[in-house]
Amino acid sequence: MLEVSVEQRSEGTLIRPDGEVDLSTSRELQMALKNAMSAKPQRVIVDLEKVPYMDSSGVATLVEAMQIARKQSSSLVLCSMQDKVRSIFEIARLDRVFTIVPSMDEALTS
Repeated sequence: MLEVSVEQRSEGTLIRPDGEVDLSTSRELQMALKNAMSAKPQRVIVDLEKVPYMDSSGVATLVEAMQIARKQSSSLVLCSMQDKVRSIFEIARLDRVFTIVPSMDEALTS
């Protein structure tokens, strides 16, 4: 099961998924991202600290969010990735496409 919290802050919209993001749960993350981005925030921060595992459907969800962000001139920042999730992004070379920072503090100030 995946729970996704969304918080509006002065620095941007903060999205915090909690749980594994896979084929059975990626839809929840996708809906949270789409809803948050419909307000066209300047910055969307996805805190992945509590995501121990992500499959290709989760990655595809984040790629889609990045495309939406680019269309509306928002920035999408991923932060606090666990090693297992980071390695998926590195293998697919998506670490060169996404803005990925080590901590929430850096995401808020980037």
